[in-house]
Amino acid sequence: MRVSKRLFKIFGPILVAAILLLAVLLSPFSFGLNHVSKTTEETAAVSLSPNVLKGRLVKRQALSDNYVPFFGSSEWSRFDPMHPSVLAAKYHRNYRPFLLGARGTQSLTQYFAMQSVKKQLTNKKAVFVISPQWFVPKGTRTDAFGYYYSPLQTTDWLQTEKNTAMDRYAAKRLLQMPSGSSDKVLAGALARVAAGFKPTSAQRAYINYKARVLGSEDEFFSKFGIAGKNLKTVKHQETFLPTTYNYNALDELGGKIGKEQTTSNDLEISNKFWRTQLRRNYKRLKDSQTHLNYTKSPEFADFQLVLNQFAKNNTNVMFIIPPINQRWANYTGLSMEMIKQFDTKIRYQLESQGFTNICDLSQNGDEDYFMTDTIHLGWRGWLAVDQKVDPFLSKKQTTPTYKINTQFYTKKWQQLDPNDLNEFK
Repeated sequence: MRVSKRLFKIFGPILVAAILLLAVLLSPFSFGLNHVSKTTEETAAVSLSPNVLKGRLVKRQALSDNYVPFFGSSEWSRFDPMHPSVLAAKYHRNYRPFLLGARGTQSLTQYFAMQSVKKQLTNKKAVFVISPQWFVPKGTRTDAFGYYYSPLQTTDWLQTEKNTAMDRYAAKRLLQMPSGSSDKVLAGALARVAAGFKPTSAQRAYINYKARVLGSEDEFFSKFGIAGKNLKTVKHQETFLPTTYNYNALDELGGKIGKEQTTSNDLEISNKFWRTQLRRNYKRLKDSQTHLNYTKSPEFADFQLVLNQFAKNNTNVMFIIPPINQRWANYTGLSMEMIKQFDTKIRYQLESQGFTNICDLSQNGDEDYFMTDTIHLGWRGWLAVDQKVDPFLSKKQTTPTYKINTQFYTKKWQQLDPNDLNEFK
């Protein structure tokens, strides 16, 4: 047998498969790949999988059903019986949370994740957790942003950008991220948008081509590799809840569970977190946070991108401002006066633009069994969130009126001392 025939027998099937896959990816037809089963939706909604956050097919279909986007970060991974996903499932709410975010996701990541589901956000509701810890002096970490970044989000955004202040700022921020500027053609288009120009015709053709290929890849691969572990956890946590919803009974249960699960320390931090994260370093962390300041940060302008997008889509949003564990703050020297100032600044940014649905728990960090660790809600804290979120999502709400102020993109706002708010007004 000739060598060429032998080689074809070995590599021919691989080559044919590659050609067929490429044809599928470049084809304008979906071949039935753009369907997501209800089981996949349910699994993805609590999976916290990066490919779900970065993709669009699964998000689009789930948010077109009865799922509501819950934007945030690492707090979503703290599953206990009072977690929003557990309560919604147990008590058969007319909505289901679709958790978007994990450790390291901040405003810039969430903004670009929104780009593929703008239609699903239009005239709908959403929940957004604002973590004070995002607002550090240097803003979002480039490595964290890169971990959740997808060029599909960029192409979706570039296909619809209108040379607004939001678009120009978003382009500038994306160019500052190594992952966002890794594709040289897209980076060139971003540079033009940042400067106030439209992408060139050649760049536009490349964007459209890239969007088609990446969109087909998403349809082909996004339904695979979605971990089901969290769904099993949610179903297990449901078993601890009473059959009928009763706030007082649930609050008592939350306190009971919290007490049972924080026996290893006097900070009311879960035994697991204490054992794996704190015990070894506890002594050296004494007074270690006296220098932290969340009142001056590029994150304030990144957060404005999120607000601007919500306003553009007329999305009615409930914002949650979680507290810091007061016992932990006392030990580490974290300034609660600074936290109050942060709260004043972020609330001004929200309320002055018409975002008035706010569940502000920033001063509740001293309540028993409100937090599961140093900065994350748990047990009675989740139940307090539910008291605001459930009626907001379950009942009809007044249509919001937004008035976006582009001055919130400026460095002046990013670095403004909350005591000087009158100078900004």
